[in-house]
Amino acid sequence: MSTLNVAVIGAGPAGIYASDILSKSGLDVNIDLFERLPAPYGLVRYGVAPDHPRIKQIIVALYKILQRGDIRLLGNVEVGRDVTVEDLQAHYDAVIFATGADRDAPLPIPGIDLPESYGAADFVSWYDGNPDYPRQWPLNAKEIAVIGVGNVALDVARVLAKHLPDMMTTEIPENVAAGLAENPVTDVHVFGRRGPAQVKFTPLELRELGHVPDVDIIVSEEDFDFDEGSQEALRSSNQQRQVVKTLTNYASIDPEERTASRRIHIHLFESPVEIVPDEDGHVKALRTERTELTGDGNVRGTGVITTWPVQAVYRAVGYYSSPIDGIPFDTVRGVIPNIEGRVVAEVGSEQTLNGVYATGWVKRGPVGLIGSTKSDAQQTIAHLVEDAQAGRLAATTSDVGHEAMVALLEERGVAYTTWQGWELLDAYEQALGAEYGELPGDRGTRERIKVVSREAMTAISRGEEVTADLIGEPGEMGVPGAVERFGDHYTGPGSTRHQ
Repeated sequence: MSTLNVAVIGAGPAGIYASDILSKSGLDVNIDLFERLPAPYGLVRYGVAPDHPRIKQIIVALYKILQRGDIRLLGNVEVGRDVTVEDLQAHYDAVIFATGADRDAPLPIPGIDLPESYGAADFVSWYDGNPDYPRQWPLNAKEIAVIGVGNVALDVARVLAKHLPDMMTTEIPENVAAGLAENPVTDVHVFGRRGPAQVKFTPLELRELGHVPDVDIIVSEEDFDFDEGSQEALRSSNQQRQVVKTLTNYASIDPEERTASRRIHIHLFESPVEIVPDEDGHVKALRTERTELTGDGNVRGTGVITTWPVQAVYRAVGYYSSPIDGIPFDTVRGVIPNIEGRVVAEVGSEQTLNGVYATGWVKRGPVGLIGSTKSDAQQTIAHLVEDAQAGRLAATTSDVGHEAMVALLEERGVAYTTWQGWELLDAYEQALGAEYGELPGDRGTRERIKVVSREAMTAISRGEEVTADLIGEPGEMGVPGAVERFGDHYTGPGSTRHQ
């Protein structure tokens, strides 16, 4: 076999782990890792709260893989805008799509399109400093609803409730700090339609919630009910038992000990049915229906309706992938249709597209943690290796590999970034943190401050003079911002849904 040239699209955990596994597969292979943003790490950098306790360990693991140098990063390159799928197939023998999930799953209830109804993915992208999102976020509500009982819901609730001085130890950029400083919130209500044995929080994240200064966690003892399905879930999962224990501890706190200025309420057995507008069309309440267990861990409605006064609603009910021009897409499941990672010609087809693969959330949907991403990649790469050994993989031209792609990018004037460029940006952001100095209240120092501007990120990465400010605005360098990119699927400031 001759040397195989492979393009991996998406430099988040899915793409990096797939690249790592492929590099150790025994094939003679050259790997180019493409990323639409100027910086790597995907949702680890732009989809996880900056105070998330595990984020640093994940980034260290990903850094060690890319630092080896055998996987070459091409950042600030978007498939469908800068290069086409046909370009990739011309210059690579195989293409692996690991583009993740970057939109919010829909929640079809009345009022979901009201101006103060937001998707968690858009809010997370704002506070994580994604360059394609607006620089301001309307934080005007004193009472807020968060729909969902997974870690993203916890992240959103915690960031909304946390006092700014306690967020300043993180890498949040200046515009996010300015926005959070004006946040008037007093109460964040988290709603789940099922019970404590079914919530998707992980134990560490749920316990961490109780350590946020000047924020009380309130859980009602009435929200603890367990049927046979729930008992089986607890018997089979130590993790779920830990979650229930933590929720029980929160419920048992003496009300007189709850003296914090902000509160996070976790409401279980409450299914959202409507977001209620006021006379001017703004959010004034969330209406939920009380549910009850049916014996198998599922729930049914009881007809008991509660109206919760809130002025904003955030839905964290799952993520959804974006389609890619030239690649089939399942609009129902929000994934690239595939059979164990081999992409098929259309939904329901068994005809695979030669040399085209998927891994991660765009392959199987937005479920599972890092361990699932690794096993996903192993399955996909196993099939790629099998196809390579059978002689089924070949580019559509003889002009293959890294140099050919770089020549194409330079010919088109694409300001691509590299791993060496990321190390320059990484050092720059750490220097910004060091320059900030000591934080008040013995909180220590800031490890980094994120650069938000795409233009500035790219200039720093390419060793060029930084003429733009470090915050900037979406739409720089001719790249469409989230409002234009997602259309009706975007829910944040400037959304076309509200016009």
